[in-house]
Amino acid sequence: MSILSKGKTKINKHSITRADNQEKILKAAREEFISQGYKGASVQSIADKVELPKANILYYFDNKEKLYLAVLEQTLDMWDKEIDHIDVNGDPKDAIEKFVAGKVRMSFKEPNASKIYALEIIQGSQHLKEYTRTYLRAWVREKAKIFQHWIDQGKMADIDPVKLIFLIWSSTQHYADFESQILTIMNRAEYEESDVIEVTEFLTDFILRGCKLK
Repeated sequence: MSILSKGKTKINKHSITRADNQEKILKAAREEFISQGYKGASVQSIADKVELPKANILYYFDNKEKLYLAVLEQTLDMWDKEIDHIDVNGDPKDAIEKFVAGKVRMSFKEPNASKIYALEIIQGSQHLKEYTRTYLRAWVREKAKIFQHWIDQGKMADIDPVKLIFLIWSSTQHYADFESQILTIMNRAEYEESDVIEVTEFLTDFILRGCKLK
C-alpha cells in the first residue's frame, strides 16, 4: 500500500479533511527537509508549521522516515503524470515539446519538490536507491528505445537518446534547484508568470534544433 493512501476511506467530510491535512503536512515537510536536511529536520518543527499536534503528524505518517518517503513519493508521482506520455507511435517533435513543457511547469509550480529530490540524490540516494535501480532505470531505457526507434527511422538526428533525457532533466530542473542563484543574477525577488512561457519556448527551440526537428 502506498504511504499516501494509508487509511483512505470513501469520500466524505472526514476524508476531505484528512486529505487537506496531509497536503498541508507534506508541503511543510518539504520546506523543513530542504532547509534542515533529513537528519536535521524534526517532526515537531513540521507540526509547528502546520499548527497541528505532533501526534497528528505521526498518526498520518508514523515517523519521520515515512513522512520523508511520502514527500519523495509525491514528487515522483507528479513527475510521472507530466512526462510519461512518450509513445513509440507518437511524433518525436510533439513528445519533446510536451516533455520539456511538463518539466518546466513542474519546476516553476513545485520548485521545492525538485529541490528535495535533488538533495536526496546529492546525499547518496539513501532512500531512493531501489527506485533508481529499478523503476527509473527501466523508464530511461524504455524511453531511450523509443527515441532510438525514431532515430533509426530518420525522424530525428542521430544523437544519444539517454544523454538527451539527461539534458532535458537538467536544463528544466535547473530553474527550481538553482532558483535563488537565478533570481539573484536577474536581480528579481521571484519568478513571474511570463518566465514559464519564455523558458519553455527557449529550451524547446534549442533542444528541437539540436535534434534537427526544427
